[in-house]
Amino acid sequence: MSKRRAMLSLVPAAEVVNLHDARLSRRVDAYRARLDRVLTANKRAVTRLFSTGLIFTKHGTRAGRDLLLAHEHLLRVVSLVDRLGNEGDVPAPRKPEEVDAIFVELDTLLDRTSDLTEHTADLLEELGKD
Repeated sequence: MSKRRAMLSLVPAAEVVNLHDARLSRRVDAYRARLDRVLTANKRAVTRLFSTGLIFTKHGTRAGRDLLLAHEHLLRVVSLVDRLGNEGDVPAPRKPEEVDAIFVELDTLLDRTSDLTEHTADLLEELGKD
């Protein structure tokens, strides 16, 4: 056996990293963090709505419906994030177009949910001043 072959056998094999999968994983983790923030804000708004008793007013009822809609959006977001992380019932998409379509839907749902939660928080502040 030559010296060169002997030296090559001593070098450990390098691990190949798929950059596409690494980027996707990092992006899914960022969405999980964003989802946690939105869930916390939504939960805080619901708690405030009930603890102040404003849920029993006309405007409070509307705010409650908005928060319920936001929660429905969040359930869909959880399902999509789990799918992207290959943790859901449906296998994760492999085609870049399918993955991008899911991220667009995630952005849309999280933006809608944030808008509903912010609108409800503003309404609660106004109602709390009365």
